Amino acid sequence: MAAICFYFQVHQPYRLKNFSFVKIGKDHFYEATAQNVEILNRVSDRCYLPANNLFLKLIKENEGKFKISYSISGTCLEQLHRHRPDVIASFRKLYETNCVEFLSETYYHSLAALYSLPEFERQVKLHEKAMNNILGVKTKVFRNTELMYQNGLADILDEMGYKMVLAEGSKKYLGKESSNQIFLAKNQKTKILPRNYILSDDIAFRFSDPAWSEFPLMAETFANWLHKIDDSTGSINMFMDYETFGEHRKTETGIFEFMRHLPAQILKDPNFHFATPSDLLKIKKPNAPLYDSPAWSSWADEDKDASAWTEDNMQKDALRKVYALERPLKALNKPDLIDVWGKLLTSDHFYYMSTRYRSDPTHQSFTPYNSPYDAYLNYMNVLSDFGGLLGI
Repeated sequence: MAAICFYFQVHQPYRLKNFSFVKIGKDHFYEATAQNVEILNRVSDRCYLPANNLFLKLIKENEGKFKISYSISGTCLEQLHRHRPDVIASFRKLYETNCVEFLSETYYHSLAALYSLPEFERQVKLHEKAMNNILGVKTKVFRNTELMYQNGLADILDEMGYKMVLAEGSKKYLGKESSNQIFLAKNQKTKILPRNYILSDDIAFRFSDPAWSEFPLMAETFANWLHKIDDSTGSINMFMDYETFGEHRKTETGIFEFMRHLPAQILKDPNFHFATPSDLLKIKKPNAPLYDSPAWSSWADEDKDASAWTEDNMQKDALRKVYALERPLKALNKPDLIDVWGKLLTSDHFYYMSTRYRSDPTHQSFTPYNSPYDAYLNYMNVLSDFGGLLGI
């Protein structure tokens, strides 16, 4: 039976307030609290609560045959726990069905895997602890920030006890193989679950585009596309931002109605079933193909690499300077300052600085700044003040 694996990323950063040069040395609080709470409430009301309620209903209606998975960044989990306990409660209800899996990631949704192995490991352990304390969840499968993966990451995760990691299903990493199956890392120990980016993006990006040839997309049509994939032992892996539902694709687009009918349409064919990543981890398939990503891959943009966060000179400068604070900061052994620094590592800050994709509507929809330069200048002012606190 072919498996259908849905995974949703749940993330909200701590956005920075307007921090002008004159505040350096005078103001040591950096978060745009009112803005962060406003956005959290909006997304909770438009997406998290209605989507959670819908999926809980679908699990019950389909008698446990509908399964899904999530990862929630530590920064989002923290904010929900503080400001929206109703959303936390709704995630707990989903977990209690035994049809929902929560995955592990870096606590601050950071690029630490690219720049600091000790910090990466610290954040993964911090995230594990938060998931257990707040949701009562023990994670088994890993997904890195923005689905970033490189061959060496599998070895690190294997040592940390993770036997499966999610990745992007671009042809340049899969070779001639289909993404609709379970791969092995080059270490031949860690299983790789690659995203079917075409089907994922049909829902996440093209769904509400009236210029798309398949608009409007109906659940029956989409299910028929899946049913035509001829691999009875395969896994069709559809990964996307959870904010797709109700936030990026408004309720008026029909996105919730689409998902309300999709599970039943898929299950009409007895050769298809839903599975979580841990379900797929149990499958033993001989001669599994190798997933080879010698450089960092991600699910972002056409290039499917790390360039959206790391390519521009402003990004490089900011990343170099913020990670240079790690050694002197940790030598101080002050958890409150380490937490502030961790929030400054969140990948969104560097995404806002991208000039390469400045005209891209997806990038524009995420940034709170007028330009990448404004994002860089504001961040560096904050970093200058924070460095002053450390005596650097």
